[in-house]
Amino acid sequence: MSRHVLIVEDEENIVESLTFLLKREQFEVTSVLDGARAIETLQSGRPDLMILDVMLPGADGFDVLRTIRSRPELENLPVVMLTARMQQQDRRLAEEIGVNAFITKPFSNAEVVSVVKSLLS
Repeated sequence: MSRHVLIVEDEENIVESLTFLLKREQFEVTSVLDGARAIETLQSGRPDLMILDVMLPGADGFDVLRTIRSRPELENLPVVMLTARMQQQDRRLAEEIGVNAFITKPFSNAEVVSVVKSLLS
């Protein structure tokens, strides 16, 4: 059974890279370019994991994560924060809200695959 990953990222080149990488590992991938669309997408179906950028148009990654953790049907969804700027206060806030893991841009392909597989095992 294929695992479904939702990528929420506004940089299309990063979306393309992550999509290629995850599909090569046999994951089903959906992507959206802003936080508001991420929340809409979650209303129509639940992925097995979300890769979520912090800085997004519409609603930032923290807002999306808060929404996810406030909904009983999504509260256990594994979420990986993807960001270029992860200051200690941002990391602490994300942990308080309930993030499962962090990946810092630029990321290595091996790191992405390892984090996703470990959260889905």
